[in-house]
Amino acid sequence: MRFFLAVSLVFLVFSSAAWAGGGRAYPLGAEGFLVGVAPPPGLTVLNYAYFYHASELKDSDGDEVPIFDEVTVWAEVMRFIYFTKKTLWGGTYGQHFFLLYVSTDLDFKVPVGPKNRHDYTDSNVPYLIYSPFLLAWHLKQGKLHVVLDIADIYIPLYNEEKDNPASVGRNFWTIEPVLAVTYMFTPQLAASIKLMYDFNTEQDDYLTPMGVKVDRTPGQEFHFDWSVSYALRPNLRVGLSGFYYRQVKDDDFDLDGYSGALRAALEDLEDNQGLVWGMGPGVWYRQGRWFASLRSQFEFGAKEVTEGYNVWFKLGYVF
Repeated sequence: MRFFLAVSLVFLVFSSAAWAGGGRAYPLGAEGFLVGVAPPPGLTVLNYAYFYHASELKDSDGDEVPIFDEVTVWAEVMRFIYFTKKTLWGGTYGQHFFLLYVSTDLDFKVPVGPKNRHDYTDSNVPYLIYSPFLLAWHLKQGKLHVVLDIADIYIPLYNEEKDNPASVGRNFWTIEPVLAVTYMFTPQLAASIKLMYDFNTEQDDYLTPMGVKVDRTPGQEFHFDWSVSYALRPNLRVGLSGFYYRQVKDDDFDLDGYSGALRAALEDLEDNQGLVWGMGPGVWYRQGRWFASLRSQFEFGAKEVTEGYNVWFKLGYVF
């Protein structure tokens, strides 16, 4: 994040979490323990309750941007997973679908943005997520579990508020291939990782911190969730989980019609590539067909994004 001089020769603006580069479609750290272990054939329903809070915004050097105050995000996510008994290449075929509701509260220490306000809020359904092709393998006598998701498709509902930096609505698509792996070193000790890479389509009328709108293609992103857990009992695990996020390609702005100081500032904004790590404790519990986990993760090493903490509560039922 940087300060810019532009528009009517001089004014002070900055990039907030709402103006970070990339698509930022995936809520970091969503998956934790045993993520590579797919459910059995049939329907599984999951509910994710998510809370995120940050009171620091980091610039490209990892230093705090003083004008930022805090951001709070709540989300409720329903996920429906269906695996068939059909197999392909030795893996079980399935699909899944997500429906989510997100609420964001974004605060600043001075009036900013298109409405010159200290705070912006929004609550809405930003997109639907669907994958038509999942394959799950259980290998090496149950020690190795793998799920290949050819692509989670983030389908925008085009409900973006153009003059609201806190808007959760979206007007572009994200295509996200996924590979999840769990390895059971012993019946007690397990390690898991979920690898993801995001491709974003063009976004019309992207609101920049300069107060002007440009068409942009958000940069591609690489990120993963990971966990290490230990079974105190067959149905009770404790451990650590975390995530890594890095935007790996710059945003691409359509700057036709812009010139001078404003164009230079927009070109500078294109290369705001975010980076952040997260890690924290968690617990996982299963009883019959029900299972649940509670995890918290604390962010560090942030650049060009906010740095805070999250809390995830997941509840699932296998029909």
